[in-house]
Amino acid sequence: MRAHTELDAMQGLRRTHSAREIVPELIGREVVLTGWVHRRRDHGGVIFVDLRDRGEIVQVVFKPELSPETHARAGDLRSEYVILVRGEVRRRSEDTINPKMATGEVEVDVLELRILNRATPPPFPIEDEIEADEATRLRHRIHDLRRGPLQRALTLRHNLYQSVRRTLTRNEFLEIETPFLGKSTPEGARDFLVPSRLHHGEFYALPQSPQVMKQLLMIAGFDRYFQIARCFRDEDQRADRQLEFTQIDLEMSFTDVEEVLGILEEITVRGSADAAGVELTAPFRRLSYADAMARYGSDKPDTRVLLELVDVTDAFRESEFRAFRANVDAGGIVKCLPIHDAAELGRGAIDRLEKFVKKELGAKGLAWIRVNDDGSWQSPIVKFFSESEKAAIAAATELRPGSLVFFQADTAPRANGILSRLREDLGRQLGRVEDRPWDVLFVVDFPLFEPDDEGRLTYVHQPFVAPVEEDIPLLDSEPERVRGTHYDVVLNGVELGSGSLRNHRSDVQRKIFEIMGYSKEESEARFGFLLNALDSGAPPHGGFAFGYDRWVMLLAGLDSLRDVIAFPKTQRGQDLLLDAPTPVGPEQLSELGITLPPAETEP
Repeated sequence: MRAHTELDAMQGLRRTHSAREIVPELIGREVVLTGWVHRRRDHGGVIFVDLRDRGEIVQVVFKPELSPETHARAGDLRSEYVILVRGEVRRRSEDTINPKMATGEVEVDVLELRILNRATPPPFPIEDEIEADEATRLRHRIHDLRRGPLQRALTLRHNLYQSVRRTLTRNEFLEIETPFLGKSTPEGARDFLVPSRLHHGEFYALPQSPQVMKQLLMIAGFDRYFQIARCFRDEDQRADRQLEFTQIDLEMSFTDVEEVLGILEEITVRGSADAAGVELTAPFRRLSYADAMARYGSDKPDTRVLLELVDVTDAFRESEFRAFRANVDAGGIVKCLPIHDAAELGRGAIDRLEKFVKKELGAKGLAWIRVNDDGSWQSPIVKFFSESEKAAIAAATELRPGSLVFFQADTAPRANGILSRLREDLGRQLGRVEDRPWDVLFVVDFPLFEPDDEGRLTYVHQPFVAPVEEDIPLLDSEPERVRGTHYDVVLNGVELGSGSLRNHRSDVQRKIFEIMGYSKEESEARFGFLLNALDSGAPPHGGFAFGYDRWVMLLAGLDSLRDVIAFPKTQRGQDLLLDAPTPVGPEQLSELGITLPPAETEP
């Protein structure tokens, strides 16, 4: 005979309302609530329990005069017990109303209590603010997910999904799934490889993005596609990266840059408003890549920070100051960050900044000049400058008493990267930030190619970006001058996503592969299916991919992607809840034709 359980007792008694629905309009009504014991308090015989379900809380009250048996059972309740209560909604007395709670005007007098499950003590309080370290939170992710910030973030994530789907469906996009198991293609990061059991020694690759597949859909005639796509990149982890992540992926046929940007504005504005009440104004401001790098040192600048960089390379082309001149002769740049009225940055602060840029950012050093109140220049390097060099620096940076200038002489990417970080850090530290909560813009007019560490040309974003039409002849003569049809959406200094028009002509695509160093045989081996598809009659097409997790993170006001993903990985790529990755047995490896080298033993 089956043992009686509390779930048996639920037959015929079902939840009637959620916690957030317990409002003054229900006063006098009988309700049935379910959830977790958030907090229990015993006040002289009357027991108060905060009942929590999906991030909302309502107070339920156990009074001995209403039901002695129920009141007695309530004495056994502990944190995170799962319960069902039946009771009547009452108005709280004036002195006990809690304006901080959405349900703070009412409470439920409990007539019946059922304990559906007991719980071990949680590893940390289920509160908005806790002191648990991230490893503990991830190891006990079930408890962490019960906390308000994560409940709200994942609810926002859901609402944003729905808004994006509505907007794209209204614009006649079709939602189409693409495969997880595909072909390894170079897209900028290492692929996750999946061994084939049926074809030993051969591998599928998990998609870094659905890039090639969505192009094939355009060639197949679907005209407008979108997908909430899971993507995988085997790259080192940071606060804004995960091994697996989500993209809002879209593609359009017979389009141009202006039409794509119009769709992106609509998605971004509507999604931010629907999911988080964030009002963004369209049309978005546009900033060229060249302007962004020149003024901010970054292709994803937060332009609310009012400091800007200045290039002074030309002042040192004939300089006697070897540290700067040698870098210019080697093809590098000399760039600076001027900060006016910088008295609060004393010598100790400058020394700390120099240690930071060397240790954390890989800088060779941090040269600086301060202009004293009497107009004189103070700096270890100023004695090396000629009068013409000093005049050029003063004119370019608009120096005045109280100004402080930081210099970097290095390759353009390194100099820009270091000064860009200082610009944002010091801008916020000194309060040089424009008073507006949201800064959204398009960055456009990217170059198609950039040199790699060995000086060879490689793609800036991915190898399928179409050149600007008028620059196509330059592919044969001056490829480094070719502009791409690429565009980014940047929100508060974070790249929400990127896109471009794609190559719809196979001859242009083949030429780009050639410039990147692929032989004809390599191009056919890696991309023959795409090149053949382009030859079958490919329409002009282009699209975009939103970094969905980043978008949610910004709208939720959080600092880490791990706080907007239900089950994230650590910075070392581990899932501490599921204890993954883990070894597998020799039988599974044998089926896949995989042999592992013997484990190294310590001497």
